Formats: sequence, structure tokens, C-alpha cells
Amino acid sequence: MNTPYPTPICPAQTRVGWIGIGVMGSAMAARLLSAGYALTVYARTPSKSLPLQTLGARLAGSPADVARTSDVVFTMLGHPSDVRQIVMESPASVLSGLNPNSVVVDHTSSHPALAKQIFAAAREKDCWAVDAPVSGGDIGARDGKLAILAGGDGGVVEWLAPLFDLMGRATYLGGAGSGQSCKIANQITVGANLVGLSEGLVFAERAGLDVGQFMEAVRSGAAGSMVMELFGERMIGRDFKPGGFAEYMVKDLGMGVDVVEEEGEEVVALPGAALCKQLFSGMVANGDGKLGTQGLITVIERMNGK
Repeated sequence: MNTPYPTPICPAQTRVGWIGIGVMGSAMAARLLSAGYALTVYARTPSKSLPLQTLGARLAGSPADVARTSDVVFTMLGHPSDVRQIVMESPASVLSGLNPNSVVVDHTSSHPALAKQIFAAAREKDCWAVDAPVSGGDIGARDGKLAILAGGDGGVVEWLAPLFDLMGRATYLGGAGSGQSCKIANQITVGANLVGLSEGLVFAERAGLDVGQFMEAVRSGAAGSMVMELFGERMIGRDFKPGGFAEYMVKDLGMGVDVVEEEGEEVVALPGAALCKQLFSGMVANGDGKLGTQGLITVIERMNGK
């Protein structure tokens, strides 16, 4: 069976598969359905797929079944171990069912070394793999404004543009694993911003300021950031509904602290990332790992006796 790459992508002929329909994945998949693409999904808990089925998605029985009936398969999972199992290692893995010239796109925040392994395994089957983690949270996923950080073959990434454009803006970073490395750097930066915003709000409140007024006063200056725009009001309003789980930040920052040493290259000192990982680990230890990352402010509050 001939599958599309490099035949241009369009809703009339490109079949799409989606695995991983949590907060982010379901919003991203819904945008593809709304654009008219035929979508097949797999969920370990089938009932979670009902909202997407209502929009027209078809439920498959395994990752391999998704791959057999799809030209492009997207994954949006929790941990690298999930990616390894579902894409590569299970008897009904994505790669076991993927047709030649089809593409698997992993949106999970995962390990660069694993992305390289998946790319190599896909090429052995005459398929392609792209590591494309995203940034922008649940709001960005809902509104189609995600930053998509893509690694792999540049031609394949360019070919995927009609799908990526529905979800946000894709940037090609280089060979396999580059997207994941960029996401780790992104999380280091975001984590530092979350710590600063949390501490700024706690300090402002202790100083007797109206925290909403404080944020409005500084958001257009050097303290302003996308983190403030996405999470500032949520922190003030005690809205800790997850766009991304706090426990995933522990995973992502852990890869940032450990990844260079694991790859046998020169060790890079990342003291801020290490501290940020510990603060998010504290949040998990407090039983709040399933809260959104903006819940980091609760750790700073606890340290100050609130």
C-alpha cells in the first residue's frame, strides 16, 4: 500500500491517527477533526474518547490498528516509558502497524535519545519519525497557538505543515532529538519564570499590595512574560486546573539536569533547573502532582507559612 509522503497532505485523502487524549491531546485532535480530517484514536481508557467520537473520530483497538489505518500518527503521552512502549516495544506498537512512507509524530515531552532511537527504528521500516513536543499549555492547544518544536528530517517536517498549522507554529530545529532538546531548554526557561512569578506574587501580597494591581503594573515592563499572561491570573484566582501536570515538570527538568551527563558529553551546570526541579518535587510530595504547573505558588506559600 502506498502512503502519502511526499504526496501533499489534505483532508480529502490524508488519514490521521491520534494516541494520547488527555487535556492537551484531546484539544489538539479536536482541531484536526474540525478541519475535516478523518481521525482514528486509541485510548487505554476508551470512555475518554467519547467527546472526540462525538466529533467524528473512530476508536481503534490498539496502537497498531491506528497505524494500519493512518498516514500520519500523532502521539501525546505522559512519560518516555509510555512512548517507548506504545511506539516501539509492545506487540501492538505503532511501528508494528505503520505502513511504508507513513509518519509518526511524537508530541510528548520525552528524551532526545529515545527520539533518535524511534527515528532509526522507523527508517528501518521505510517510515519516518518526527519528535515535536509543544509549548503553550491547554489554552494554546485549544486556540491552535502552540509552539511546535520539531526534530527529524526537514523535508518531512515541512510536509507536515498543513497539520501543524492547525495546532500552532512549527519550528524545525534539526535532526532527530532536536525537538526534544529544545523542549527541555524551554522547560528550564518556563520553570524559572514560574518560580519568579510565584515569589513575586507572594512577596507583593506580604508587602500589602493588591496582587492584581501589582501584576497589571509590571506586565508591560521587563517582568512581563508569556508565563505571566498564561498563569498569572490563574495563580491569583487559585485556579490550578492542569494544562500540564506539575509532575511532568519534574520529569522534564530531570531530563534537563541529567541528559547531558547521560549522553556522555561535557556536564553543564544548571543550578536554576536543579532548584526548580526540587521545588516541583516538593509540590508532588505535597500531593499536588496532578495540579497545573501554576500551582508552584503553593510551594512558595508553604515555605512562608501560608
